Amino acid sequence: MNTSILHPDIQEFIIQNTGADITKLALQKNPFPEVEWISILNQIEARSKAKDKLPTWFTASNIIFPSKISVEQTSSEKTAAYKSSLISGKTLIDLTGGFGVDDYYFAKNFKVVAHCEINEELSEIVKHNFQQLQSKNIFCYPVDSINILHESETKWDWIYIDPSRRNDAKGKVFMLKDCLPNVPDLLDFYLEKANSILIKTAPILDISAGLSELKFVKNIHIVALDNEVKELLFEIHKNYSGQVSIKTVNILKEKTENFEFVLGNDSTCVSYSLPQKYLYEPNAAVMKSGGFEEISSFFEIDKLHKHSHLYTSETLIDFPGRRFEIQKMIPYSKSEMKNEFANKQANITTRNFPETVENIRKKWKIKNGGNLYCFFTTDVKDNKIVLICSKIN
Repeated sequence: MNTSILHPDIQEFIIQNTGADITKLALQKNPFPEVEWISILNQIEARSKAKDKLPTWFTASNIIFPSKISVEQTSSEKTAAYKSSLISGKTLIDLTGGFGVDDYYFAKNFKVVAHCEINEELSEIVKHNFQQLQSKNIFCYPVDSINILHESETKWDWIYIDPSRRNDAKGKVFMLKDCLPNVPDLLDFYLEKANSILIKTAPILDISAGLSELKFVKNIHIVALDNEVKELLFEIHKNYSGQVSIKTVNILKEKTENFEFVLGNDSTCVSYSLPQKYLYEPNAAVMKSGGFEEISSFFEIDKLHKHSHLYTSETLIDFPGRRFEIQKMIPYSKSEMKNEFANKQANITTRNFPETVENIRKKWKIKNGGNLYCFFTTDVKDNKIVLICSKIN
C-alpha cells in the first residue's frame, strides 16, 4: 500500500483535481516527483468515480482508493445499505471482501464482521479505510477465505459471498459454477460453517439457472438502482424446504418501489383487456423477476397481451414502475402513422412488437424527446397498435 499519497499536499491536490480530465492531467508534469504520477492520477480518477456511488468514502479524509475498476465493480452505498437491512446477527464472514462497501454496512447490524481478501494490497487499503471511517468491528484477513473457514472452529451466523466470473467463462451462459469461488461445489462445506448464506450475483444470471445450482433458497432479491438491475441476492437457510419468495426493489432518489411474490403460485389469476384509461410499465426489477401474471393478479389490473408485459386500468393505482395516461390509441398503419407523427418528437418504447425503436424513428422520422410517450405494442386481439400517452409523475 502506497501511504505516501496520504501526504497533506498530495491529498489536497487529489481533492482539487477530482473530476478533472485525466488524459489532459496525465500530460502535465508531476508536481510531486517523490510519488509515482500514475498513483496520483489513479487516486483522482477513482475518487471521481466514487463521488455519487460512495459518498461516505468520497467525503472522508485520508481515504485510499484502489484502481478505478475496483471502484466500478464494488457495490454502491445504496445497494449495500439495502443488503444490510436484510440480515443481522453476531458474526458475519465475507468470503470475497473486495473494497469492503458491503461490510461497512453489514457492520452496523453485526457485532463482528470478517473481511477476507486474497489481494494483500487491497486488504491493506480496506483496513486503512475502515480505520478512517471509525468501523472498529470489521477485521481484515489478507488470505484465501477457504483457509480461514478450514482452520477456524467458528460457527458464523452468516456467510456473504460475491463470486466473480472466471476469465475462461466469457462467452458461455452465465452459471454460478463458472465463478470463483465455485459456490455450488462448496455449498455443503459452507453450510457446516454457517446456517445462513447470502450470495450476490451479477444481474445477467438467469434466476431459474441459479435455483437449479443451489438448494435451500428461501428468498431471491432483485435489486435495481434508478431502474437498472444491479444485483441478484440468493438467501439460503440450511434445510429450508418451503416456497421461494421473489422480492423486487427499485431504489429511486425520492422513493423505493417494492413488489414481491411466491414463485410457482398456482392460484395466480391474470386478466386481459384492450387499453383503458391508464397504462403501466413495470420497473426493471419486476421485469427481471418474470412475475408478469403476478403483477396483474396482485394489483387487479389487466395485461394488454400475454407477451406484451404492459398493463391497463380505468382507475389510477400506485404501481412499481412508470404510469401513463393514454391520450390516444391508433392502429399501426402507414396512413395513421403519417397523420399522427409528421415531424413530431416522442419518447418511444416497444413491447412485443416486430420493429426496433431505431427502425421506427428512421421509418417515420420521429425525433427523440419531448412530453409524448409512445408505446408500440400488440393488443389482446393480436393487433399492432400505438398508444400515445402522457407520463404521470
